[in-house]
Amino acid sequence: MKKYIILFLLTIVLSSCVKEDFFGLSNYGNIKSIVVSNQASNAVINTNEFTVEVEIPAGVDLSNISIQNLDLSSFATADKQVGDILDLREPQQILVTAEDGSLHAWTITSFVASATPQLDNGDLNQWYKTGSDYFEPGKDAASTIWGTGNPGTQILNKLATVPFDLGNGNLAAQMITLDNGRLAGTFGAPISTGSIFTGVFDSDKIDPSNPQAAIDFGTPFSGRPEKLRLKYKYQAGEVNKDKQGNELGYPDMLDIYALLEIRLGGKTERLATAWFRSSNNQSDMIVIEIPFTYGELDGTLPDYMKPVNQAYVSSDSAAFVLPTHIIFVASSSFDGANFAGAIGSTLIIDDVEMVYKE
Repeated sequence: MKKYIILFLLTIVLSSCVKEDFFGLSNYGNIKSIVVSNQASNAVINTNEFTVEVEIPAGVDLSNISIQNLDLSSFATADKQVGDILDLREPQQILVTAEDGSLHAWTITSFVASATPQLDNGDLNQWYKTGSDYFEPGKDAASTIWGTGNPGTQILNKLATVPFDLGNGNLAAQMITLDNGRLAGTFGAPISTGSIFTGVFDSDKIDPSNPQAAIDFGTPFSGRPEKLRLKYKYQAGEVNKDKQGNELGYPDMLDIYALLEIRLGGKTERLATAWFRSSNNQSDMIVIEIPFTYGELDGTLPDYMKPVNQAYVSSDSAAFVLPTHIIFVASSSFDGANFAGAIGSTLIIDDVEMVYKE
């Protein structure tokens, strides 16, 4: 058993050490990701042309845009850093110096955001093949706003989230709660829950005992939708169990929710909540609309919908302020983060859409 434990841990370590660098001095001088204040969506990064386009809502002072996150190629440096101000009334330049000393001049421009934005690839038709030969949602790894737990489970040869062909080239996301086997169970990870979310899975932070430790949830977003609309079908697994394998007295349930947040000055506040949790089996794809509740949630709503370690925006602001980020999550087992669920629970979703007042 000790031999297998060592091999299991070694696999985790090796899988988290893939970098852009190589032996010798690297000539990579890329901006891999950038987030600026009031950004409405993921930046559009062109590594061939060395350009970045950021989407900013109308009415924002473009002369005072601050850099909130700047991720560069390994060992590269830049003449701008987090906290620096960009005047995006005109194209701005960030000079990146690669490890080998080569210079790469990047041009940063902005464009006006839509008042009714949608999530990129919300129809879930685009899936790209990873270097580990499995598929993830999005056009490519650099531009996608979507993530899954697959980077953490594929080391066990488990893929709990996969593209699903609904016919005529229409793809959806299928999430299945899987049995991880006896060895993984000894590490306290008996199941893998299928999930899809807006955000990034950081393989360097994989923790087999805490599936969410490696996930940075959310993507830039600046709309005020009235409802969350999508198509789904669901089949709960037969036996719902907790992490220790004890049978629970209630069925497994799907979880689908979207949270609008305001992230400023290192503080995150909840602006709006849309949540759907259900154990009902649904054999055919149907359309569901989930209303957003803006501001603080009252006592008639369940506690799981309410923020735990953050506050709501003020009641005055909730009536008009724009969010900075959206978190969308769909999961085949609602308590999968605690390794509770029913093996075989299957959720399929498609056509995720924000509905705005006409």
